[in-house]
Amino acid sequence: MSATTTTARAPVRAAAPARPDAGFRPEVEGLRAVAVLLVAVYHIWFNRVSGGVDVFLFLTGFFITASLTRSVERTGGVRATHFLPRLARRLVPTAAVVMAGTLAAAYLWLPRSRWPAVFDETAASLLYYENWALAAKAVDYLARDGAPSPLQHFWSLSIQGQFYLAWLVLVAVAALLARTRGVRLREAVFLLCAMVFAVSLTYSVVTTDTRQAWAYFDTGARLWELAFGGMFALALPYLRLPVGLRVPLGWFGLAALLSCGALLEVSTLFPGAIALWPVGAAACVILAGTTGLPYAADRLLTWKPVVRLGAWSYALYLWHWPILVVYLHRTGRETATLAGGAAVLGAALVLAAVTTWAVEGGVSAFAKRRPGRRWSLAAAAAFAVPLLAVTLAAQHVYLQRNANAGAALAELAADRETYPGAAVLSDPALAASLEEAPFIPPLDNVQDMPVIYADGCDAGLAGSEATPCAYGDPGAEHTIALVGGSRIAHWFPAFHEAALESGWQVVSITKSGCQFSTEAPRNDDAEEAASCVEWNEQVLGVLVELRPDLVVTLSTRAFEGGDGTYPGFADRWRTLDEWGVEVLALRDLPRLAEPLPECLEQRTVEECATPVSLTRAPEDPTGEYADLPANVTFGDLVDYVCPEGTCPAVIGNVLTFRDHSHLTATYSATLAPYVGDLVREATGW
Repeated sequence: MSATTTTARAPVRAAAPARPDAGFRPEVEGLRAVAVLLVAVYHIWFNRVSGGVDVFLFLTGFFITASLTRSVERTGGVRATHFLPRLARRLVPTAAVVMAGTLAAAYLWLPRSRWPAVFDETAASLLYYENWALAAKAVDYLARDGAPSPLQHFWSLSIQGQFYLAWLVLVAVAALLARTRGVRLREAVFLLCAMVFAVSLTYSVVTTDTRQAWAYFDTGARLWELAFGGMFALALPYLRLPVGLRVPLGWFGLAALLSCGALLEVSTLFPGAIALWPVGAAACVILAGTTGLPYAADRLLTWKPVVRLGAWSYALYLWHWPILVVYLHRTGRETATLAGGAAVLGAALVLAAVTTWAVEGGVSAFAKRRPGRRWSLAAAAAFAVPLLAVTLAAQHVYLQRNANAGAALAELAADRETYPGAAVLSDPALAASLEEAPFIPPLDNVQDMPVIYADGCDAGLAGSEATPCAYGDPGAEHTIALVGGSRIAHWFPAFHEAALESGWQVVSITKSGCQFSTEAPRNDDAEEAASCVEWNEQVLGVLVELRPDLVVTLSTRAFEGGDGTYPGFADRWRTLDEWGVEVLALRDLPRLAEPLPECLEQRTVEECATPVSLTRAPEDPTGEYADLPANVTFGDLVDYVCPEGTCPAVIGNVLTFRDHSHLTATYSATLAPYVGDLVREATGW
């Protein structure tokens, strides 16, 4: 059924409500102001999430449901061709201005390594699928630890955009039920909202418990907040409370909202049932309404400066985050200082006021005064289309340049006199004669990853299929299997080069975020943990069939405070011993203090060195393993990555790490001679 209907249909009548639900509500503008200030203040000074966004979702459901319902009552249909252009005129120009400003700021002040994410997310935000782009990154082990995008706050607007389309259909179905089944329109809309609320909240609770990182951005897990707003809008006219109850209710709602972010870790608990806290708090404030009493919460919420701030809330929400991201990058801080944060908030307020005045009060008002839907669409398109075209063109140019850089990188890496990498650590003469050259890979091509990822050989965070990928001589006398997570995968170029030089075959079997172990991973995401257990079982089946001569895996894992051992690792080694398979267990490499590319964009090569002691114990913990089988040989290549207790950014003109914990493929390949020696020591080949 089409969501668009004509005005020729008879209006769908409804029983008169006990109190009108239309008109300007000053306390709601004040509530918007409180919500946006909570979002900004918690982001700027506390690096936390406040619950303010949940209030915006609730209010969106509140107003849109009431508006669409009244439209059907007046005209007989939801009139999507009127509704959507008006929304586009109100929302798109301001968003496009902020995105354009963010693109300019990224070009001027953010590192080139972050430009691709900005291009991707500008397009995703303009087309209202940013939440899904972020959900994919949240479950992508190789992407989720990246620096924050200056556009990632558009996820909530993307959910709202998807909600608008879904609600057109929902209210249209309600109108059909009202015409054909004799039910009242508002009852039909309320019933459908309640059904969405129940299904979405159930899904949200389950998904938050099993895949919280995904659920946070999932429209299905958030839709109940908007549905609750719709239900509340329809019920509100019939909810009449005495002033004696409304006054404490208003203060209770405001206090609950203000305390939510302080008492709850919103970013890791939401959007399950706990999100009822800020949503319920907002409902209490609206239910309290405007009493006009000097000691009521609405006296604060209807104060003119607060109402004015509420009018700026949309633009303020959009501006505060990119300004904060640029500030944090330029200062190298994780949270703002008191003065720095005040400057960020002040700049956001000024830009929000100017944007609201110029765009909403100027361009949008101009289009609003013109009759017909075309002006509204033209106003939105005039901002969105050029921005999208520029973004896609810049993205294409960047990707093309990067592809060319990839070919150039391979050619440069083959020049081992200029780019010897780890070889300078064992050859003093080479180190002494090495000429200065720009390090490789360059920062704009720093995602220099092993080929196994492009070949689809890694199972990823959510996958459970063990996919073996063989490289080298298929008829080789000896086969080596690399088994484990991404910190085994980053050794692949070294083992591949060693295999090519020695005539071995190397087989990669990896899964990001998962270790070759009998222990279930210590993971907050239940689905990821379950997929790791399943992957481990499949790996055993692959190894039974493959029967490699040597399995290479980790012996420890390095985290801040030191590296540790795991009994589940040794359990796997015992199984391999029963099969007659040798094991080379590598001690995990140290992790860096911060992503190396980010550091090098702001500081010198010398300043971006990290002490080994940050994530490594002084003594090798592998001595803690008891009853080791005879097939295990321990190996440690730290001296060829972090010599003399320090992990430098560049060795032999080659960048060592592509982030804070993974080697670049180019540097890993220079470790082939030392890897080959370890293999021969472990096997006697």
